[in-house]
Amino acid sequence: MKTLIKNIKELIQVETAPRHMVKGADMAKIATVKNAYLVVEDGHFAAFGTMDTLPEGRYDNEIDATGRMVFPAFCDSHTHLVYAGSREIEYIDKIKGLSYDEIAKRGGGILNSAKRLQESPEQQLYDDAMQRLEEIAAYGTGAVEIKSGYGLTTEAEIKMLRVIRRLKETSPLTIKATLLGAHGVPMEYRGRQGEFVDLVIREMIPQAANEGLADFIDVFCDEGFFTVEETDRMLEAGAKYGLRPKIHANEMACSGGVQVGVKYNALSCDHLEYVGDAEIECFRHSQCMPTVLPGAAFFLNMVHSPVRNMINAGLPVAMASDFNPGSSPSGNMQLVLSFACVNYRMTPEEAINATTINSAYAMDVVDRLGSIAVGKTANFFITKPIPTYEFMPYAYGSNKVDMMFLNGKRI
Repeated sequence: MKTLIKNIKELIQVETAPRHMVKGADMAKIATVKNAYLVVEDGHFAAFGTMDTLPEGRYDNEIDATGRMVFPAFCDSHTHLVYAGSREIEYIDKIKGLSYDEIAKRGGGILNSAKRLQESPEQQLYDDAMQRLEEIAAYGTGAVEIKSGYGLTTEAEIKMLRVIRRLKETSPLTIKATLLGAHGVPMEYRGRQGEFVDLVIREMIPQAANEGLADFIDVFCDEGFFTVEETDRMLEAGAKYGLRPKIHANEMACSGGVQVGVKYNALSCDHLEYVGDAEIECFRHSQCMPTVLPGAAFFLNMVHSPVRNMINAGLPVAMASDFNPGSSPSGNMQLVLSFACVNYRMTPEEAINATTINSAYAMDVVDRLGSIAVGKTANFFITKPIPTYEFMPYAYGSNKVDMMFLNGKRI
């Protein structure tokens, strides 16, 4: 199957020599082609260029994109979109002034979601998650990482991971699975948290790995959650089973999560509301992707990660949605793009790099996704008529996607 998209107003994020990440000052640059064509063949990008260089040939399908732009699909490298039920009552509690920590201490937050998930049948979890995948694809997301972490028992965590495996098998999106058994401490383990860490190491990690259910391992290493020492133990156990870390770190404080993540070659450290000189220096000597979750900071009214300091220090930055029922109930990556510009003072170019190439790196798919390059998987979208690519983050209240393509096929 050979498809030609012609008369593209501007083709965004093209690469002739694909990169594995974009750092520092380079984040302010993206390559585009105006008045362009794009050829997709057998699910991959086959050629692109200006219309005056379009070679003669026959195509099975032609799409006229006059007035429209083409972007690579977003890669959302941090979500929790397999969950049971919503938590709008806690949302009202937040409006009334209760803190995240206060809600968690009385059994809300993650523990609320865990109770509901433990009681939910696998089919219902799958059906609900599939609807969420369809929703985020409509907004331009083509790849997504999904974490467990709302089970908090071995049985429920494995149930979540099996749902994610089924989504991988049936959804056109590219999906990565992460074991996040250490997302919170169940009530019955309060006061004996070390025993729950033992459970994660003794049961959850081996079973997830032996069944091939997880691509990565994650730990919530932060103030009020898991300590550096506990995180170290769990990451070491995960490493024995070949599970590379992706860490929840420094959302509540400078917790040491960045340092322990880098120690174990973490693919990404995520949240990062609190990042100082020590964390920046640690990142500088690693291949770990700093990943910011602006939806959670917005929803919880938290301090903003010092993104400008990280970029000015020469670091890469990725952005992801953190789609979850408690602190970021949206998987709209167009909104993330807007948050990046408005709240973190990133330029549109930096924001596009953060939600495509760098977020693809943060979920280990940058070799085949994240940019428009010959040979990469053809995950892309055609916009509605828009004046400039800067319009994407500017018009934060509307969906600018007109046509979405995954693996070269329109969905």
